[in-house]
Amino acid sequence: MADLGTELAAWLDRLGLSGQLAAAGLPTFERDGGAVRWRDPASGDELDAERVAELDRALRSVGDDPAHGVPVELVRLRRDAEVRQTLLDGGWLDYAGVARRRGISENAARFALHKAAERRGVLLVQHEGGTLVPAFQLDDAGEVREELLAVLEPLLAAGVDPWRAWIWLTTPAALLGGAVPSDAARDPEEQPVVQRAAVALAERSR
Repeated sequence: MADLGTELAAWLDRLGLSGQLAAAGLPTFERDGGAVRWRDPASGDELDAERVAELDRALRSVGDDPAHGVPVELVRLRRDAEVRQTLLDGGWLDYAGVARRRGISENAARFALHKAAERRGVLLVQHEGGTLVPAFQLDDAGEVREELLAVLEPLLAAGVDPWRAWIWLTTPAALLGGAVPSDAARDPEEQPVVQRAAVALAERSR
């Protein structure tokens, strides 16, 4: 019969959540032949049976039945990772791309974007040493859509993680009844609702 560490690893594998452990700051596991070894995220030391049991209880703590509990935070991290990959697959421009839309030099575009970011007027996302400009916020001329300025400002002022802001603005939002914020904001009647939802998200993030 498999020990608890092996069963826990197999459970997370079945849920497709093993890859999110490190991102959540949780112990990770490695397989050594037929054995599973759990490692502390800080020290790298192998967890003893007591700590594995604590981890198992923590991951199964959501819901009424521990046998079928789902680690919600890991599910959210997996979803965010999947959305991030989708956004990276063509949902952004670099400085050169913005420059082409605006008909200006790349240096001028870089300067203008960073000045706008200082005013909380554009969302910039850092990724692998570069700066991404999420495309949803720009019009055909490369300028930030006017109706999004009041939506971006509270998110940026509150220091909401740029990735989280990008994901929230481009995926269905519970605060908007399942509407996509950046799309709903195009409707003049819905734009104030989107702004209030952004303020609510910003307040929760402080």
